[in-house]
Amino acid sequence: MILSGREILRHMGKEIIIDPFDEKRLNPNSYNLTLHDELLIYRSGVLDMKTPNETETLAIPGDGLLLEPGRLYLGRTVEYTRTDAYVPMLEGRSSTGRLGLCIHVTAGFGDVGFAGYWTLEIFCIHPIRIYPGVGICQIYYHTLAGDYDPYRSGKYQNNTGIQPSLMYREFQR
Repeated sequence: MILSGREILRHMGKEIIIDPFDEKRLNPNSYNLTLHDELLIYRSGVLDMKTPNETETLAIPGDGLLLEPGRLYLGRTVEYTRTDAYVPMLEGRSSTGRLGLCIHVTAGFGDVGFAGYWTLEIFCIHPIRIYPGVGICQIYYHTLAGDYDPYRSGKYQNNTGIQPSLMYREFQR
């Protein structure tokens, strides 16, 4: 079951943390998250799962940044989120999708217990100018049935910025 906007608001500050929170961004069954003012891009044209891949930081100026098709951009939300009671899910807003902007390649599914900023895997269908602070995606919450162990992995938990893939750590075990 998905929580309604009223339920998200009722649990705000307790089982659900969104910081900063602005009630104007609350929807009937989700909350709009905004884009931070930086992106990461991978420097190499070929990525290797077994090694850390070098990245470069791009600032998104107030007058916007033009994104190119065929390139992966990693961004993050302005908002820090946490929940130990619900499964957080992330989706693009229909307004961004209708511009050909995708905000996640595969990682829209969160784990109960995740705490941090959401890294966005941004790509576009055709060139598009983006801006910092824009409502780029929405978070919604599912209830969870049965006993569970909350997400506590150190890999992405309590991040403070954009997180490139840390998959290479799985090969080091």
